[in-house]
Amino acid sequence: MAEPESPLELFKRTTAATLRAVAHEGELEVVYAADAAGMSGKRARLPLPPRNLPPEDIARVRGEADAIALRVRHHDQLTHQRRLPNSPTARAAFEAVEQARCEALGATRMPGVAANLESALDQRYRRQGLDKQTEKSEVNLAEVLRLLAREALTGAPPPAAAAGVVDIWRPWVESKIGRSFDQLAPIMGDQDEFGRRLRRVLADLDLEAGETDPDGESDEDEGSDQEDTGPGEEEVRGDAQEDEASDVQERGESEQSPSDSDDETEGDGEEADGDDGPGSAEDMASTAPPPPREYRRPGDGPVSTYKPFTTQFDEEVPADELCDPEELTRLRALLDQQLSALQGVIAKLANRLQRRLMAKQQRSWDFDLEEGLLDAGRLARVVASPTHALSYKMEKDTDFRDTVVTLLIDNSGSMRGRPISIAAMSADILARTLERCAVKVEILGFTTKAWKGGQSRDKWLSEGKPAQPGRLNDLRHIVYKPADAPWRRARKSLGLMLREGLLKENIDGEALWWAHQRLIARPEQRRILMVISDGAPVDDSTLSVNPGNFLERHLREVIDRIERQSPVALVAIGIGHDVTRYYRRAVTIVDAEQLGTTMLDKLAELFDEDAAPRGRVRRRAA
Repeated sequence: MAEPESPLELFKRTTAATLRAVAHEGELEVVYAADAAGMSGKRARLPLPPRNLPPEDIARVRGEADAIALRVRHHDQLTHQRRLPNSPTARAAFEAVEQARCEALGATRMPGVAANLESALDQRYRRQGLDKQTEKSEVNLAEVLRLLAREALTGAPPPAAAAGVVDIWRPWVESKIGRSFDQLAPIMGDQDEFGRRLRRVLADLDLEAGETDPDGESDEDEGSDQEDTGPGEEEVRGDAQEDEASDVQERGESEQSPSDSDDETEGDGEEADGDDGPGSAEDMASTAPPPPREYRRPGDGPVSTYKPFTTQFDEEVPADELCDPEELTRLRALLDQQLSALQGVIAKLANRLQRRLMAKQQRSWDFDLEEGLLDAGRLARVVASPTHALSYKMEKDTDFRDTVVTLLIDNSGSMRGRPISIAAMSADILARTLERCAVKVEILGFTTKAWKGGQSRDKWLSEGKPAQPGRLNDLRHIVYKPADAPWRRARKSLGLMLREGLLKENIDGEALWWAHQRLIARPEQRRILMVISDGAPVDDSTLSVNPGNFLERHLREVIDRIERQSPVALVAIGIGHDVTRYYRRAVTIVDAEQLGTTMLDKLAELFDEDAAPRGRVRRRAA
């Protein structure tokens, strides 16, 4: 006789069936994993609920399932790509409002779905810390616009966790667009028309730099974006004007050929690398294409002239897909062999960092209290004098916040040899150390697919060599270890750094933004991005047909934006190259042998900074 189905398995099975029914997609595969919800290809990933199925977790899983189902049912990707803006801030906002549109179509017809979505949103925003934010940040603007659009489309107020942030932003948004979101409600069933009008709303919010609409309609304030440029900005303005003639044609080609970089999951379906498909606004932010052809931040002066000629041939790929398993095993053995010589020095430093982190995570107690947990040390007094009140204790919260660290490693040709070996070894030891301290680590690399431009340059040549083409090479962004994957699953992938022929050109600005966007989508409170590089961005194909400072200027723009506006803590280590002229928090080393020591020291400094408020007491019932 078959064993009865457990409540957990029954819940998972019925939730998956409901997702398929709402999505009108009977072939969808639904898996449960201990990380963020998302959609990749025909696979939907939902958070794994606890075995005891508490009501708040049931509501969260159902809400995430409904959000994915409604996105699948009401979203057309081709229409979306045609309407998608170019600037990163506008993209994030467009993605967020589009998700609000899909969810509104279900919430207005199914009250149960509306309740599930409300619960999932509220819990997500609490995990992101939105309920504690007290000032404006460009990072949360996209979510604010999503909630304001949701309010206009469904009449539902923002979830409690985000109500404060929405109230902070609401006066500014309404001063720019008034009640424009209300005018989108009657057309929310028409994705194309909704997207066209939403682009105008984003232009009114100064999130787009007067870009030309895909239908050829330009924004009214296009001319004003070129005014009020300060000293030293004439070169940027001139480049933008020279490129204006070919801009519309190139943008159309770029938008119709988006990068297929969002289909990464672990082979067993239980571990995912954090790179999600459609499903939520934070998923959209993490998989958005690299920085924009053009962007303007409100009040930030001239429009950036950086752009890729095409993103059609770019790739974001897990390391284990770049070579066969046998070669990966051989490369890992080579890395282990090199690790044995360096193990002693770095292991001591790693143990020192671990002790420091563990000390921060230790909890303390308040004793002799009138309520709390019964103090076993006072048991004799309780027996002798039961009426004595001061026999309880309470545990204080640790001031160590949950943390994720991303290592972004330059995989350019100049790192070949000892520098890349040291980088791989240091990343390996650091990942193991931080994992023991419950700190998640993501290890990423960046290079190009080819020397001298690859398929992007071939496309440019076939189109008659348009002037000022922008970035002219095929990006290769490598995920060596996703943040949610344990070190044991990713250890072989780190050996790929030692593979001959992998290291080519380096386009740092787009790689830095890609790593930053992956971090922004993470739920941890403290997010650290460490960049390891040995030189300025260089790509011969790009620099041969653009100004000599084209890549370097874009890198400075991205760094400035992250350092001034992002909650991510950014630190850089330069190997034989002065990175302090780019990054505010940086260190330069002369010898690659110093890398492991420097990485651990800089991380220790970051963990010592910005401590969370102390003194809160966790009260437990007796």
